[in-house]
Amino acid sequence: MDADVAERTEIDPAETLGLQLEMRYRHIHASAMQDVPLCNPALGIAATGFRIYGGRALGIVTTPWFMNLAAGDIPGGVQSASFAPGTTVRIGLPAGEVELIVGELDAIGRIDSCSLFSPVFEFGTMEAALATAVEAVRAFFEPAALEPAAAPPASVNRGDLLWGNFRKQQELAE
Repeated sequence: MDADVAERTEIDPAETLGLQLEMRYRHIHASAMQDVPLCNPALGIAATGFRIYGGRALGIVTTPWFMNLAAGDIPGGVQSASFAPGTTVRIGLPAGEVELIVGELDAIGRIDSCSLFSPVFEFGTMEAALATAVEAVRAFFEPAALEPAAAPPASVNRGDLLWGNFRKQQELAE
């Protein structure tokens, strides 16, 4: 029982970074982005799918003005090499290499990001934006889950092979 409680109260550093990003972007939205026409009024702020990968926290951040893949350092994780803000860096994910732009957020520090949508007017609701964010996480981290199932092989019987019917069926299918 005590182990279960300890397990549930353990703080996930990736989720913590996601929550910190939400708080920071809420502040930015309420101040610097207030009444900016670039913002989609149907959207709020959310961090989706934050997880540790390669010693860093990665996930999707949705705001009324962008949806980005974001990567940040975590305590005890791999500390990123030092680059100036605006520098493009590459990281390897299960879906392949992704280019991120190095940035700096007040009260958080270095956050590298890759723009997925900006602006975000294609989303009519926050639910639609969050569904897209969930699918983006799957695309980056579980690309095999998004691939269509392979078509079953055509059945072949020996008689068709002997009489050349299999080749004719293949030609008709093309």
